Amino acid sequence: MKFTHKISPRGLVAYAHDIAMAGLSFVLALYLRLGDDTTLYKPDPMIQGGIIFVAISAVVFWFSGLYRGVWRYASINDLLAITRAVTIAVFTFSLVMFLWTRFLHLPRSIILIDWFVLMALLGGPRFIYRLVKDRRFDLANENHNGQKIAVLLVGAGDGAELFIRALRRSEDSNYRAVGIVSDRPDRIGKQIHGIEVIGPASDIAGTVKKLKAAGVRPQRLVLTKDDMDGARVRSLLDQADALGLTMARLPSLTDFKSGVSDKIEVKSVAVEDLLGRPQTALDRGAMAGLIEGKRVLVTGAGGSIGSELVRQICDFKPAEIGLLDHSELALYTIDRETALGWPDIRRQSVIADVCDRERIAQVFDRLRPELVFHAAALKHVPLVEINVVEGATTNIAGTVNVADICVETGVSAMVLISTDKAVNPTSIMGASKRIAESYCQALDLKRGDGNGARFMTVRFGNVLGSTGSVVPLFQKQLAEGGPLTVTHPDMTRYFMTVREAVELVLQASALGHGGNGRQDGKIFVLDMGEPIRIMDLAEQMIRLAGLKPGKDIRIDITGIRPGEKLYEEVFHGAEPPVATECPGVLLAAPRAGSLDDLSPALDELAQACREDDEERVIAIIQKLVPEFHVENGAGAKAASG
Repeated sequence: MKFTHKISPRGLVAYAHDIAMAGLSFVLALYLRLGDDTTLYKPDPMIQGGIIFVAISAVVFWFSGLYRGVWRYASINDLLAITRAVTIAVFTFSLVMFLWTRFLHLPRSIILIDWFVLMALLGGPRFIYRLVKDRRFDLANENHNGQKIAVLLVGAGDGAELFIRALRRSEDSNYRAVGIVSDRPDRIGKQIHGIEVIGPASDIAGTVKKLKAAGVRPQRLVLTKDDMDGARVRSLLDQADALGLTMARLPSLTDFKSGVSDKIEVKSVAVEDLLGRPQTALDRGAMAGLIEGKRVLVTGAGGSIGSELVRQICDFKPAEIGLLDHSELALYTIDRETALGWPDIRRQSVIADVCDRERIAQVFDRLRPELVFHAAALKHVPLVEINVVEGATTNIAGTVNVADICVETGVSAMVLISTDKAVNPTSIMGASKRIAESYCQALDLKRGDGNGARFMTVRFGNVLGSTGSVVPLFQKQLAEGGPLTVTHPDMTRYFMTVREAVELVLQASALGHGGNGRQDGKIFVLDMGEPIRIMDLAEQMIRLAGLKPGKDIRIDITGIRPGEKLYEEVFHGAEPPVATECPGVLLAAPRAGSLDDLSPALDELAQACREDDEERVIAIIQKLVPEFHVENGAGAKAASG
């Protein structure tokens, strides 16, 4: 199937190269036939013959499709195209010369010699180029057998080339590539292993229309790049859904390179692909310098963030890691995973509650950590709204306990994991995390001369797939046949995968630990990209399941829950963001009060928690966080009471 004859600028360069090779091949063929003895034939007819051969070759090459293949992916399809073009050119030249001169002025054997020489001069550079680029090349041809799923590939790069080549080598593959769309205009009209780059990725509908006109109906859209921006994936999903196509993605390129002859299976597009963003370049050397050889403690080690912190910290070879959690099951799970995955790293797993100051002091005295990641918290907004005292005790008093003991035991640095819900909070959970931020900021600012423990706070939004988050809820509701429940059609949230969040936490921690006084008291804020509309997320998850929103699966609007707000923020108006040397990490200027002002209020808050005085707890929180908006949660009830 050929849909366009347009030749790109690079194609024109290749065309000029091939014309030059046609002329050179004629000269070389004469030399190989005659050697230095040219007295048997007159020079003028030989020159005329050379000009005619070049002219015929130029015409044949232009219409032969030689410039539709990508040199880097030169394959047997390109070799066949070269063979066909050279054969037609040589045959046409022979016919013309026979009709014109009966080959009286040229040796007839030059025809066969020129065929071999021109084949070498056209094919050789292409495959040498491929060899230089890839250090290898594969000439395997494609198998066409059986009824296979017709797929349209998005992207005309390495992923597409490896996938098409793997399909040819896999006899039991369920797929056949019928076309490619690309963001690169110079690739449109070219071919990769005989599969044409038909059109731009922005016009998939036009490409599908061309394929249908040619008698081919693609059934699936397959993404060949594993670093595609989340907004782009969502747009492609919308286009695929409108055309009645399902969408999938390829395994990573490393999966192909480890064995291209293995059975090829495409993967369903995951929610992570919809929300993803280009991978931030990380300074892994700085992260290793922060952790390697250190004694590290992670509180809340069994939670979504805590467990991923443990995994990534272990990759940087700490001298010892302490796992602290008050959930026996969660702690057992991460302890077992650590034992199997990093058996050479010493570890201590401790069941403890950060609210129990004496117990935490005992743990620190035994473990003697140098670096502490404080991820222990109560984070479910509606539940904390109806468990105000416990939320304040864990998120505020628990953080104060850990931070104070870090100072007392000479910890080098403590990293507080915070949330975007701490900005202009409308919930007890968000306000409690804002107070925890303020306390750690105040401790960091008190360092003054730069001695003592560093206190760094890292703030980010919703973690995709974490316990209690919306994505697992939607997945469960989908499995049950619906409906999916959305609290408000306009609600938006920032999302980040747990791996990406923890990578940037470690990067921010390395920046803060190795930073200067200009970073004291500042909050590290992770770049969350653009906020996602929850209604859009629900619809996309339904479509990913191969169903129609509103038709196969209903979406119900349930109303905003206590403490929730329509949209989240990552910066307060009084926190002007400051760029760092690391892309993806920003600094929020400190707006914390002094430690002398905070401490008495926190002591009063702790006393109110011990006395289970919910109204007094809320009143103190409102005093400490003036921007705390009391709307429809516990704060609203306290204010009205």
